[in-house]
Amino acid sequence: MQATVRTFDTTTRSGSVYSDDGTEIPFDTAAFDAGPLRLLRAGQRVNVVLDGDRITYVTLSTFPVPPAALM
Repeated sequence: MQATVRTFDTTTRSGSVYSDDGTEIPFDTAAFDAGPLRLLRAGQRVNVVLDGDRITYVTLSTFPVPPAALM
C-alpha cells in the first residue's frame, strides 16, 4: 500500500505515515530497517507492507517491494 511520510526520527529510525484515507500509522525501527532506505522526509511517498495494523516494511514508492517482505 502507498502512504505519505508524516514524521521520521533519524535517531530511532521510526516514525509514522498517513495512508491515502488519512489514517496515521506508526512504524518502528524494525520496519524501517527491513527496507533499503537511509532516511525519510515528511511528505515523501512510500510503499508500506502491513501485517494486520502494523507496518513491517517501508521503502520509497519508486522502489519495488521484494516478495519476501510480503510474507
